[in-house]
Amino acid sequence: MRSMWSILIKELRDALRDRRTLLMVLLSSVALGPVLLVALSALVADMEARAEEREVHAVGMDHAPSLRNFIERQAWRVVPAQADYEAALGKRSLGHAVVVVPDNFERDLAAGITPTVQVVSASANDRAQASLHGVMRLLQGFSQEQVTLRLALRGVAPALLQPVQWQERDLADSQVRAAQFTRMLPFFVLMAVLYGALHAALDSTAGERERGSLEPLLMTPVPRLAIVVGKWGAVATMGMAVAVLSCLGFLPGQWLLRSETLSAMFHFEAREAALFLALLLPLAAMLSALLMAVAIRCKSFKEAQANSTVVVLAISLLPMVTAFNQSGEQPWHLWLPALAQITLMQRVLEGEALGALALLLPLAVAAGVTAVCLGYVARQLRRVTLA
Repeated sequence: MRSMWSILIKELRDALRDRRTLLMVLLSSVALGPVLLVALSALVADMEARAEEREVHAVGMDHAPSLRNFIERQAWRVVPAQADYEAALGKRSLGHAVVVVPDNFERDLAAGITPTVQVVSASANDRAQASLHGVMRLLQGFSQEQVTLRLALRGVAPALLQPVQWQERDLADSQVRAAQFTRMLPFFVLMAVLYGALHAALDSTAGERERGSLEPLLMTPVPRLAIVVGKWGAVATMGMAVAVLSCLGFLPGQWLLRSETLSAMFHFEAREAALFLALLLPLAAMLSALLMAVAIRCKSFKEAQANSTVVVLAISLLPMVTAFNQSGEQPWHLWLPALAQITLMQRVLEGEALGALALLLPLAVAAGVTAVCLGYVARQLRRVTLA
């Protein structure tokens, strides 16, 4: 234990010497939560502001005074669309769908002929697509009003056209709805932990081998396992520090939320931070051991960087399984590191209670992978030729 502790202190001192890299990692970890929440809040506030505009951009609305009257009675405002609206929609400089009214709208409507109104948008323009639903609801409301008036003039009860009434009931509470906006937060925290351990893991293995400082250490009577555990403890400490700072950064970051709706729905208190850390700390220890196992066979720091991109790519792609899987969460998700943490952190943001099995299963997998990787590193140190 004394040897392990000495190696750990030595590795921590080496890691702290590179103050520029350390400062960047720590500052990015502290700023991660506030920056993400501010960006997310700005996005939601922009969506809310556009929803409150209640504007209908139209071409030829002068030919449809009845439609204009209906739109204005719904507290919407008709705005003439710019002449090059099609090009503007394609370039995403226009964030509203455009209603194109034909010249014969009122004449056809009076004659009982169904006029055709075009609603022009672009599926690649997210802002225009967001306004499309409101415009379509207005046109459907106008159509329904015209049907009701025609039936009333003929003495037919409008209720005959709607024999069934329906009501929409949303089972998702406010936290679940807020989690739809904050779905990417666990991914960014996970990647911050990965990059927090990356530099220290590569420097303590391939970096020392390149500098020639690993040979004197291996010539000492300290057991190989003690060296490995000491180095791993220092690397894991760096990764865990990033995890702690990233999670705690969300607590004051909530003060910077600009959207009142998101501020009311998003809850990240001490309980959520503790659950995040319970999931991330074992993962940080596992990633540290995994990165060391990848880098121990490399003779230079650059070679280790190139090989570690496979781990970074795998860890970054695993959480995308939830995005492509439309059948919901599966039991095997909790058996895959990174994917399990993303899945459970999403549950935390949705306000669900995590059972003991949900927490212990990723912990057991992380412990098993960590033990295998540390055993591999110790074995390589016994066999490797350091020349």
